[in-house]
Amino acid sequence: MAKLNQTFFLILSICYFLSPALTAATAASRAGASNKAVNFIQSSCKTTTYPAVCFHSLSAYANAIQTSPKRLAETALAVTLSRAQSTKLFVSRLTRFKGLKKREVEAIKDCVEEINDTIDRLTKSVQEMKLCGSAKNQEQFAFHMSNAQTWTSAALTDENTCSDGFSGRVTDGRIKNSVRARIVNVGHETSNALSLINAFAKKY
Repeated sequence: MAKLNQTFFLILSICYFLSPALTAATAASRAGASNKAVNFIQSSCKTTTYPAVCFHSLSAYANAIQTSPKRLAETALAVTLSRAQSTKLFVSRLTRFKGLKKREVEAIKDCVEEINDTIDRLTKSVQEMKLCGSAKNQEQFAFHMSNAQTWTSAALTDENTCSDGFSGRVTDGRIKNSVRARIVNVGHETSNALSLINAFAKKY
């Protein structure tokens, strides 16, 4: 049974890390993006907290982003939302492991709730960004932009809360490390998205 659990865990890990990479590679091959668009994304990502993560996540969508700060921020949010949804699926499946401690099960369930909140907040942020594009005046734009910033920031807090639930020595190292690694990754994506939203807000 232990060997079966290890195999299941390995499959989940491989799927998690390879899926985004394959998707990005496919998107990049179809895009045929201009150097100008790629350079714009690279330059914009330098202002984020995690520039390398930012460029790796968004350069595949250069053809759609071009040199638009708005589309860049919207794409960053969409990528982050997708990553959060994948993380929720991964964490949810961890409850299938046999022999988990009660504290681990509770931490996993709490984390899933936090990720659900993250997904909800990021979804609302995406909606607010769209409304920014249809704003009739500066006041409406500022209102929707403020909402987008608030929801994205709240999503980042939810991710940190999930990670905190696996702190200490109560939870198993394998479970703790796998969850926290993914939550940290989503946190980096969310932080970058927030930086790009803020940069877009300053420009307009």
